[in-house]
Amino acid sequence: MTDLVEQDMRAMPVTVSKSRYQSAEFSARLQRRYAAERRFRMAGIAAVGIASLMLVVLLGSIVSKGYTAFWQTEIRLEVTLDKAQVEERNYMAILRQALYAQVPEVTDRAGRRSLNELLSSGAPYQLEKLVTDNPSIVGTKQTVWVLADDEVDQFRKGFIRRDVPEAERRLNDIKIGAIDKLAASGAIAGTFNSTLFSVGDSREPEQAGIWGAIVGSALTLVVTMLLSVPIGVAAAVYLEEFAPKNRWTDLIEVNINNLAAVPSIIFGLLGLAVFLGFFGLPRSAPLVGGLVMALMTLPVIIIASRVALKAVPPSIREAALGVGASPLQTVTHHVLPLALPGILTGTIIGMARALGETAPLLMIGMVAFIVDIPHGLTDSATALPVQIYMWADSPERAFTERTSAAIMILLGFLILMNGLAVFLRKKFERRW
Repeated sequence: MTDLVEQDMRAMPVTVSKSRYQSAEFSARLQRRYAAERRFRMAGIAAVGIASLMLVVLLGSIVSKGYTAFWQTEIRLEVTLDKAQVEERNYMAILRQALYAQVPEVTDRAGRRSLNELLSSGAPYQLEKLVTDNPSIVGTKQTVWVLADDEVDQFRKGFIRRDVPEAERRLNDIKIGAIDKLAASGAIAGTFNSTLFSVGDSREPEQAGIWGAIVGSALTLVVTMLLSVPIGVAAAVYLEEFAPKNRWTDLIEVNINNLAAVPSIIFGLLGLAVFLGFFGLPRSAPLVGGLVMALMTLPVIIIASRVALKAVPPSIREAALGVGASPLQTVTHHVLPLALPGILTGTIIGMARALGETAPLLMIGMVAFIVDIPHGLTDSATALPVQIYMWADSPERAFTERTSAAIMILLGFLILMNGLAVFLRKKFERRW
């Protein structure tokens, strides 16, 4: 009996609530509110879906155009290293004789001129390096693999069609016939494109690489990090922990926030006027690029470091001061270690932004055609984003796939750096 009474008492407020307080008008407003929330949730899901779809389309387009750049067509030749020709460094003649021997049916001058165009202009240097590394092979017969011309490579990858009239394609029938014969005998094949990761830029697509751009970007980032990180963290610590709160510090904070939103090309113009024009530093050098990037990333690091310092609870400072620590000891021994995850995250994101910037480097001359690998901060160099810009402007079809491949590599570096920032934040993050 008691249980039944308790059940009736629990049920009564619900019944009264529905009958007394939930009028028809209130119920209609509640339903409209729920419907608006559902529409808002669906709009958010749709926005995320559209953004994800666009990202997939973008990445799919880049990968579909660039994955073929990671393998390159090479031709196998049986060369006879005649001593007289080697002494005259006439390596191209040696390669051509070997190629004629593999396609003996082509005997006329025009046909052999077409055969000559199957070989890359860098093939003689490959053979010369082989002889230089092994002088004992002079006078013998050797089997070598050398680079094919970029048009041969594009034909093998399906970018040049054979089912169109000869006048409308880049390869004539003699070249296609020779390629088919070499393929039938296994004398032409695609191999991993190690050239892409071992050399600098070149006018010939099959000889072009990004190693020089990677080294230039690395040297630029080293200068950027050595300058911007200590200065940025020190400025953040001073403004957050020691600076008096007055109109001057407010003005400094406003200017720092404004500098974080300044277009990057403005910093390039500043570097052009100050570092190159006034100080006379070498043009196209990683040193100048690092100085410009340091100016650009400094506001980002200062703002991120200040946010990380603000996130440390005031009780930490009060406890340190209460046991006799000085303000400097409080900051260095307690506040900074706890703010380190946020500082590292802001620093890595700033470095990632510097790695992907192009406009400031264009203004200071790092857009120059640089073949050699830089070995110092004052050597002429280019950077990976600038290399992508230069290749995208090249008319050869083979540079299109190399542009997309370089973009994939740059995105890989950026994803790695952002992933490292997330990892460091998760590893060292403290919850209060």
